[in-house]
Amino acid sequence: MTRKTLTEREALERASLLCAGSEHCLSQIKGKLEAWGLTAAARDRVLSRLQREGFIDESRFARAYALDKFRHNHWGRVKIALYLRQLGLGEADREAALEAIPEGEYMDGLRQLLASKQRTVRAASQYELRGKLLRFALARGFTMEEATGCLTDADEPV
Repeated sequence: MTRKTLTEREALERASLLCAGSEHCLSQIKGKLEAWGLTAAARDRVLSRLQREGFIDESRFARAYALDKFRHNHWGRVKIALYLRQLGLGEADREAALEAIPEGEYMDGLRQLLASKQRTVRAASQYELRGKLLRFALARGFTMEEATGCLTDADEPV
């Protein structure tokens, strides 16, 4: 079954509806336009119009993405920055998005994440438990300093 290629007008309508429903970055919409069979010139015209009309805003997308991934997926700044970079966002947008995460909420989120994980981890010793929790925090995109700080700050083991 072959896909019907869209006209430039149809693609603009679909893309604007898509962007009106949720935040998307330039690379995501560009991929959609390519999949819909638009030529390079038509893609460029549609993308520039979407940006001009405010449907696509890279910095707004980066902030929304960072806050969403932190609050809902419990990702750390390292992992969020990696994914924003993979999406092709500029360094300034990535930095501004990471700074939009409130520091207090960030560390509280890490503490809660580690406390929740500790309840499910089986470890023979406190040393083994600490290692497992550190690896878990690193995999979630938190730095070693942040993770050890949360584990050390606790009066009792996390």
